[in-house]
Amino acid sequence: MKVLLDEMSPTRVAAGLREEGIEATTVAELGLAGSADPDVFGAALDGGYALVTENVGDFTRLAAEHSTAGGHHHGLLIALSSRFSRQPAGSAALVAAVSEAVRKPLADRIVYLKQPT
Repeated sequence: MKVLLDEMSPTRVAAGLREEGIEATTVAELGLAGSADPDVFGAALDGGYALVTENVGDFTRLAAEHSTAGGHHHGLLIALSSRFSRQPAGSAALVAAVSEAVRKPLADRIVYLKQPT
């Protein structure tokens, strides 16, 4: 599974996912820092990535528009900031939640990540 982390996620999350054997990259690593949301969504599509973001409004809309037009995406993982802090402990929880989510098929799905129990 390949995962693209939106700018809201610290780089330590990508590093933690790689340690878990998940191919993870950040928007910044792709040279897309500061890019518009449609460009980030397009990069996820083109690269075969499931996208991890906190931006529920814009990315769920983009995914819905893409699906309505007959397109497919590789998954959208929503990490609400109220569930995952940007502190190291929150990053570890986010790594665990993404690791758990990618064990299931994600194609064309929107998944709201929960802190693992």
